[in-house]
Parts: sequence; C-alpha cells; structure tokens
Amino acid sequence: MPARLFVISAPSGAGKTSLISALLKQLPGLGVSVSHTTRNKRPGETDGVNYHFVDVPTFERMVEAGDFLEHARVFDNLYGTSRGSVDHTLAEGLDVVLEIDWQGARRIRDLYPAAVSIFIAPPSIAALRARLEARGQDPKEVINRRMQAAEDEMSHASEYQHLVVNDDFESALGELAGIIQRARAG
Repeated sequence: MPARLFVISAPSGAGKTSLISALLKQLPGLGVSVSHTTRNKRPGETDGVNYHFVDVPTFERMVEAGDFLEHARVFDNLYGTSRGSVDHTLAEGLDVVLEIDWQGARRIRDLYPAAVSIFIAPPSIAALRARLEARGQDPKEVINRRMQAAEDEMSHASEYQHLVVNDDFESALGELAGIIQRARAG
C-alpha cells in the first residue's frame, strides 16, 4: 500500500503539536514534515527538529525556487512545507504528517487529493484562551491576536474529513491514532 499523507490543523494552543508528538511515539512508520519558518526559536526548540529556522531572504529565495508545497504568513512570520522533504519521505514508504493551517491544508488537498485531513479543536474558546495564557510564551496582545485567528481557523473545520476535540488528551490521542490506523488499513 502506498504511503499516506495526513494533514493536521488546529488553532494555536489546541494541542496539535503535543498530540502529534505522542502519535509519532505510538505509531511506527509515521514521520512528520519539519516546516521552515522565519520566526525566532522558542526555548527548548531545536533547528531541524521542531522547524528549520531560516531568515526572510532565505525563505523568499525558497519560495521563488518553488521549494514549498505551501507557504503562508502567520503572525508576522513565514512558514512553508518543503516539497522535496514530503515527496522523499512518501517515496521511502513512510506516512507523513503535515502540521499546517487551514490555507495550507486546502492547497495540500488540491495537490494530494488522497490526503487525509484532520482538524483538532479545543473544547471551547475559553479553554483555548486559558491554554494560551498558561503557556506563558506570549504577551496579552499576541494572545488576543491568536484568539482572533483561532476563531477564523475554527470556521474552516468543516472542510476537513475528521474532527477531533482535544478535551481530554488521552481520548483525543486515541481518536487521532484510530483515524490514522483506519486510513492505513484502506
């Protein structure tokens, strides 16, 4: 069976990065595409593991060269999914998870119609705000911008094949793993 592409989107703070990290440990044969970004590295992040951190001129050269399947500006930073990395991983027979926003997901679904799309939602807007505030990474004005973007992001949840509400982490992880296992089974 050919390798599968899984597109996972969620508003900032909904838990998608934590869920994907746990999923990678739980399911063999699953890799994640490491996106390129122009944003600054956060504490605990590693270049080439969490993101490929590049400067704006490098990112713009990559856009011009057609190196990205999709790219977008999010919160004043640029993000892009490497075409070569995704195609190489799929060709090696590994399933690939793309952690991208709804705009990128729409583009990927156009390029890879067989991709499985999954939207991860928080249990509520209030819970999402509480998670963002608890992270302690952003000032209040950034959190407010993230909340506005989250409402926009969640308005596109119906475009996805699957919806997982991350109210309880273990339940959400089990649901996400089940979606991937069923897709793999064909």
